Amino acid sequence: MTPISSPPSDWITRWQKIARRIRVPLGFATAAVYLVEAGRRPPLAGAVAWSLALVIPGLWLRGYASGYVKKNEELTTTGPYAHVRNPLYLGSILIAAGFAVSVLSWPVAVALAVMFVAIYVPVIASEERFLRTTFSEFDEYCRRVPRLIPRLTPAPSPVADQKGRFFLPLYLKHREYNALLGIALLYFCLIFLRAALNAIFRGQL
Repeated sequence: MTPISSPPSDWITRWQKIARRIRVPLGFATAAVYLVEAGRRPPLAGAVAWSLALVIPGLWLRGYASGYVKKNEELTTTGPYAHVRNPLYLGSILIAAGFAVSVLSWPVAVALAVMFVAIYVPVIASEERFLRTTFSEFDEYCRRVPRLIPRLTPAPSPVADQKGRFFLPLYLKHREYNALLGIALLYFCLIFLRAALNAIFRGQL
């Protein structure tokens, strides 16, 4: 019997394989660029304030969305998912933009943009493929709700009897509190890193 060969992988599958390999080193490289830029100049109060205007909503959106979504179990179309199909990724974009603003750095902005394109684009494409093949109502949901730019009014759920609400256990299960801890650490570095480096090099520590 002639073995049945598997179908050739498409661009999504190939890109995902590459993304898995470069995700961790790319994340470290981006963090290194941020820390270098944060250490080069003292933080400006105005820039930090504007960055928080992006980071706080992004952090809230990620946390809020994580309390709704039941991954691989049901198509979530309520709460933030009634406004945008990928609120978690939109929250990440807001947070990344905020950190670029906080140091007023084009290198940080470019590094974050590269990381988003390299990592999130194949992930979003793969997730949408999975949802389309798993949930028959996904295409109708896509027609009602945009991918990343949120609509102002919530779209009606394609599942008539679906009623969603925020569940704290889901937030804890998805460990979104780690994002809060990571952001707090990065702002700590932003505010205190340069002063600490100056003290080290001047022999004050």
